[in-house]
Amino acid sequence: MTTLLTPRLRLEPLNDSHLAALHEVNRDPVVMRYITGRPDTLQDTQLMIDRVTARWAEFGYSWWGFIRRDNGQLIGSGCIQHLNRDPAGPLETGWRLRQDAWGQGYANEAARHMVGWAFKTLQPQLICAVCDPQNTASSTVMARLGMAYTGTGRWYDMDCARYDVTALQWAASPVKARYDAEA
Repeated sequence: MTTLLTPRLRLEPLNDSHLAALHEVNRDPVVMRYITGRPDTLQDTQLMIDRVTARWAEFGYSWWGFIRRDNGQLIGSGCIQHLNRDPAGPLETGWRLRQDAWGQGYANEAARHMVGWAFKTLQPQLICAVCDPQNTASSTVMARLGMAYTGTGRWYDMDCARYDVTALQWAASPVKARYDAEA
């Protein structure tokens, strides 16, 4: 399992040691409004960790916990996984953060490193991201990653906007150059 370092974060593969802190993120109805539409129970968060642990074992990638390097606090989580949890689908990135970490660039930083790692290590043709069309904060992060809006579809039992970045677009982007300088 791979740990990633960014200037301010350590991205650790999620495991049982993250349960309490991850549940604090996942139980916030404001954080979850565009993800599941409801706060997670402790059991929901444990089931997420169980799924993630199995995916790390099967694929070698899944969800990371975002740990602040200065104080060791888990402030969110993010992933490289298959869209709609379908191994035949393209690779997808996604994230969620505690409300007190919003607007500080953590999602951009973590996403840049997850996507950079995926293109470097897994070498897919493209990486996508999806979000509720009303989730402008996430769509802004997607645009900052160099992703382009490609339309809407139904994933995770919701209507979502999809954004893609191809390997060629990533290779030529200033976002990759910044990732390379930070990695």
